[in-house]
Amino acid sequence: MSNVSVNFAGIEFKNPIVPASGTFGYGHEYEEFYPLSRLGGISVKGTTGKLRTGNLPPRIAETPSGMLNSVGLQNPGIDAFIEKELPYLKTKDTVIIANIAGSDENEYREIAEKLDSTDVDMIEVNISCPNVKAGGAAFGVSCEGAALITRIVRSATSKPVMMKLSPNVTNIADIAKACEAEGADAVSLINTLLGMRIDIRSRRPVLHNNVGGLSGPAVFPVAVRMVWQVANAVKIPVCGMGGVSTWEDAVEMMMAGASLVQVGAAIFTDPYAPIKIIEGLEEYTRREKTTLADIIGSVKPW
Repeated sequence: MSNVSVNFAGIEFKNPIVPASGTFGYGHEYEEFYPLSRLGGISVKGTTGKLRTGNLPPRIAETPSGMLNSVGLQNPGIDAFIEKELPYLKTKDTVIIANIAGSDENEYREIAEKLDSTDVDMIEVNISCPNVKAGGAAFGVSCEGAALITRIVRSATSKPVMMKLSPNVTNIADIAKACEAEGADAVSLINTLLGMRIDIRSRRPVLHNNVGGLSGPAVFPVAVRMVWQVANAVKIPVCGMGGVSTWEDAVEMMMAGASLVQVGAAIFTDPYAPIKIIEGLEEYTRREKTTLADIIGSVKPW
């Protein structure tokens, strides 16, 4: 077995594969298949200040080579996470990343402050949430909004802060640089692309929320492009995600510049996907007599 450990934003990961937020819950269901300690880390379900029941169904729909979701950040709230879920997760010998979301600056601040006194390893900040004070536009679609939330969370915690970027922007590299300038320790990308499907019989959108986030293999080329652009624009480490389904995808994402890789929608079709990717990386580095350090950012543009 080859060494596939990585140091990401000062944290040691035994391997670079992390189930993405929203696709793995808190790991309870997947522990029936394999020990969670096999994973590099877990990015837990997006957590808000209070309990959220999520959007009305239907809120999941299949699409060619992907899926649309509009779950609406259903979660038990930060207090329940800290009291009930985090103690369980911290017994699993893997890195625990708390993914947080808010509807205004105060909610982000309060959640970060509460997590600061816990033993969570890292905070991943979802800035694709609607800013209720700005007419519903996501914080992450402007440099100003992304910088604001980064600054607020950074001032509220000493934990490593990773900003999760939205792809629904004109220039994602500029957004990443704005986060870096305000003290982000890392960035993760991409969050889902905004999409829509219509039932031609009922003439209604297939999702009750009308639109939703597109994930799965269909978005992989977009994700690779954006990871490459961001990795060449910032000095902080990049976590890549978006359509990663195989170990080959993970290698490609790392060659684009990611030093950590999250796996999301693939888990819904194969719960063993993260384990298969880890094993594939171990075999690839052994067979090619290479290391992850040699792979990361090694793409050679024409």
